[in-house]
Amino acid sequence: MKRLHLSLNVSNLSASVDFYSHLFGHEPTLQKADYAQWLLDDPCVNFVLEPSATSGLGHLGVQVDNEPELHALFDQLKSAEAPYLSEGVTECCYHKSEKSWTIDPDGLAWEAFHTQHNIDHRGSSSGFDALTASAASGCCGTSQEVASTTSSTPENAPCCGR
Repeated sequence: MKRLHLSLNVSNLSASVDFYSHLFGHEPTLQKADYAQWLLDDPCVNFVLEPSATSGLGHLGVQVDNEPELHALFDQLKSAEAPYLSEGVTECCYHKSEKSWTIDPDGLAWEAFHTQHNIDHRGSSSGFDALTASAASGCCGTSQEVASTTSSTPENAPCCGR
């Protein structure tokens, strides 16, 4: 099964959790001081809220149930003629997951992932930041693998295959 993933940046996590709990008719599946997640079957979505100074869409994604589905999804992302970053297995947002990233023609980040299990700490994933930095720099114009790096300095920012 595939589940749409939607991550929103919100200015007030508590108020947003209250609003979306009423909207969905459910409390969050997982809630921390800096994170809230609903895993809903109707609609089939992995809906996440994260506090941020700038509210709005964080990123989109597709979550799958198993590795064969994940690798098929990775192949679909690679065929999209867009920047692609394979992040591998990582710990991020209270989950251990295998994931890859891409960016659509309008600059929206998409994550493809399989969650292996929850973890007790937030973790840190550099894939989203690396891919969005590459796109913002204008260096990713075609479907190429993004060089993997955790550096955030502009001169060392990852660029698609260059």
